Amino acid sequence: MEIITRSEAETIELGKKIAKQLKKGMVIVLTGDLGSGKTKLVEGILSYFGLESEISSPTFTIVNEYYSPNLNIYHFDVYRLEDSDEFTAIGGEEYFEKGVCLIEWGELIEDILPNNYVKITFSRNNEEENVRNIKIENLEF
Repeated sequence: MEIITRSEAETIELGKKIAKQLKKGMVIVLTGDLGSGKTKLVEGILSYFGLESEISSPTFTIVNEYYSPNLNIYHFDVYRLEDSDEFTAIGGEEYFEKGVCLIEWGELIEDILPNNYVKITFSRNNEEENVRNIKIENLEF
């Protein structure tokens, strides 16, 4: 499925729609260039669960953990990791069954991800500043 968003607000709303489909054990890989909308989508997902005031990018911490009464959400940014062995060494795989894992730059550890992960690819429209093309694989809503 491919979706076009024309503003940060639309990307956040898309995150809320995706959040309605999330279940414990799901792994979502967010891939795309810097500034392409990955964190805005996560913001939408978190806001659906009432956690929007807590969002911060996990670039330096690797993972931010969010707890709601309905679902635990683990937001990873693996951009700074050397490889999937480093993800395993920090216990990253242990999170897969504990809640929902949102993994920015997840293509870097694709070799250790569960087979049924959801992949969301972001690309900017070069002609219009805030337009994002978002391709969603393995998730229907």
